[in-house]
Amino acid sequence: MESESELIAKLQQDILLWQGFKPVSASKAERIGLGAIEDAFPGGVFPKRAIHEFISVFPEDAAASDGFIAGILSSLMQDGAACAWISTKRRLFPASLRSFNVEPERIIFMDAKSEKDALWIMEEALRCQGLAAVVAELDTLSLIESRRLQLAVEESGVTGFILRKSAGKTATTIATARWQISPIASVAEQGMPGLGFPRWNVNLLKVRNGIPGNWILEWAGEGFLEIKRVLQSDGWKEEQNRQIG
Repeated sequence: MESESELIAKLQQDILLWQGFKPVSASKAERIGLGAIEDAFPGGVFPKRAIHEFISVFPEDAAASDGFIAGILSSLMQDGAACAWISTKRRLFPASLRSFNVEPERIIFMDAKSEKDALWIMEEALRCQGLAAVVAELDTLSLIESRRLQLAVEESGVTGFILRKSAGKTATTIATARWQISPIASVAEQGMPGLGFPRWNVNLLKVRNGIPGNWILEWAGEGFLEIKRVLQSDGWKEEQNRQIG
């Protein structure tokens, strides 16, 4: 007969499974290339059957979030699945997705007339098991609305991304993770003209049953590259770490 502690541990594992987290032994091959960030999640794996909320303070934060999400989509869509992108005022330039190894023709863009319509479309899209992910640009999201979205992803296994365009309207939700992505200056390749690869300050503000943290990532053409910060006598210095595979 199982002890009380064993029953509690089993119940916790069951809850994590329902929320999209898998045991380490079953998920090692399912890492999506976020390196140390994935270690912040239970079991060391990015939760796919979950809602991820991105908070934007400035317009440039929203653009940085678009790029970061596109990098994640490049991994989630490797099996040929499609993605739905919903908004009331589309601001994403589809062709730019190619920079993150995402084929724009596999993104289904849906333009809604209102926030209410966008939420309804997102909930229905999240129930479509043929999709790899659903992205929605929203101003507000209530606790009840977030519960409905979470129930939908738990049934289908589709990953949901919510881009909150107004940080001042942030409310309590049951999103598995809350992110804030900010752009930082890129570094050009030595001896090469022009700009370097996109680089972001990635702040994982909240993660259910995990460890929040802060990282610097760069999209290096084929995947994410982690940038380490080293404290030296003349201040913080950034040095390029290995490519995240």
